Amino acid sequence: MIKFIAKRLGISLVILFLGSALIYILTINSGDPLQGLRESNAPNRENLIRQRTINMRLDLPWYQRYLTWLGGASKCLVGACNLGKNAAGQDINSLVVNAAGSTLQLVFLATVLAIFIGVTLGVVSAVRQYSGFDYATTLMAFVFFSLPVFWFAVLLKHYAAIQFNNWLVDPRFSVLTILVVAAIVGFILQAAMGGPVKRRLMTFGAVAVVVAGVMFYFDAVMWFRRPAIGLPIYILGVLAVGTLILYLGAGLANKKVRNAVAATAVVSIVGYAVMRGTLLSDPSIWLLVGCGLAGVVAAFVIGFFLGGFSRKKAVIASVNLAVVSAFIALVDLLLSNWNAYITIQSRPIPTVGSQTPNLTTDFWGHVIDTLTHLLLPTITLTVVSIAGYTRYTRASMLDVLNQDYIRTARSKGISERNVITRHALRNSLIPLATIVAFDFAGLIAGAVITETVFGWQGMGNLFRTGLLAVDPNPVMGFYVVTGTAAVVMNMLADIAYAFLDPRISR
Repeated sequence: MIKFIAKRLGISLVILFLGSALIYILTINSGDPLQGLRESNAPNRENLIRQRTINMRLDLPWYQRYLTWLGGASKCLVGACNLGKNAAGQDINSLVVNAAGSTLQLVFLATVLAIFIGVTLGVVSAVRQYSGFDYATTLMAFVFFSLPVFWFAVLLKHYAAIQFNNWLVDPRFSVLTILVVAAIVGFILQAAMGGPVKRRLMTFGAVAVVVAGVMFYFDAVMWFRRPAIGLPIYILGVLAVGTLILYLGAGLANKKVRNAVAATAVVSIVGYAVMRGTLLSDPSIWLLVGCGLAGVVAAFVIGFFLGGFSRKKAVIASVNLAVVSAFIALVDLLLSNWNAYITIQSRPIPTVGSQTPNLTTDFWGHVIDTLTHLLLPTITLTVVSIAGYTRYTRASMLDVLNQDYIRTARSKGISERNVITRHALRNSLIPLATIVAFDFAGLIAGAVITETVFGWQGMGNLFRTGLLAVDPNPVMGFYVVTGTAAVVMNMLADIAYAFLDPRISR
């Protein structure tokens, strides 16, 4: 495996070198970088032309400029990048760092959400093949795949930002709205659950009643202006998630795993009850990270010592519960500070930028401000990516479910839950490893339209401004990040293959 990875790295470096030469040549031949200044009527036009010529080294042959850039870029291999300056004399290194950080916020969250939602929908569609849910998921996947990104982004800005901010002044639900939403959610879930008509009707009725009750409660207390989860709801959430993880992972009858999950739930609840006041009154990023890591370590130890013969399953289930519990706690902390935030920010869902300029607030206010700015562009990228993951997962899952070893497992009396989660799902994820790798790299390179619509100063904006100015250095900075991301993610895909299918590493 090491020899294979080293060989792939060598080939990737050659590809990066050839690609950089091609992009550099195409960029410098896409226009005249001095055209705007030549047409200017400014009295210091000649000085401006001279200054830009010096900054961009236009007095040198193109190959000499490229070799100079390549020499600085090659130092990235030893951690001392020198990507030059742009036409205005700004350091490309700092521009790339700021732009990459901004874009990674979007890409990472959008990729994680797209994978989780898309894989889940794909698995359920495969299991419920030719059902109403399968047809509906297929239809929505094609709709999402065909959506023009700029059009969907503009719709989000209007309905999810402008209209929502208007509604938030007096957040009320009409009785008709509650009944319609409850019926739609109940219909979707009964289609996903499947089964005989009686089971479908019971699922529909139970879900519709719960959703309607929750919406009536939200309406009565104006929850969208004063939201909160609180410790009692947190406890219920942790117990519900723990039960679900236990059911999907090892089954409710596995005593060792059940004890480990129960102990993890107790530790998570007690730990959050003790730390909640401190996290609300004196928060910091390191305190949050420390609490999260402590919960994961505690879950690992609990699973390791209580798992017995099912130690691996116990550790996985306990750690998963600790991660989800930490996420629920974070949501509770954010919602507990939401009312204070909208007091100073009356229209909390923004349409442009990555943060509110000159915002004076506390720690949680800045966190909420960052997340609200991430909301719309993240939804845009996620929805577009979900379609691909759903279709690939469904196709891969159907292929695996028709294999002989799946029929053998069923014939031995293994429960359908174990057949799906333990035998079929893992093998169906092998083809997705490549899709995930290239999608992540593609999102970094392809967020140009999304960043433009929402006014984000990310990698897409860096590429666009450099190309419009016929300035090769910003474009090459973009290429270094996206090209490296493609190589690294492709390498991780190869490693993921070996993890998902041990036969590959032999």
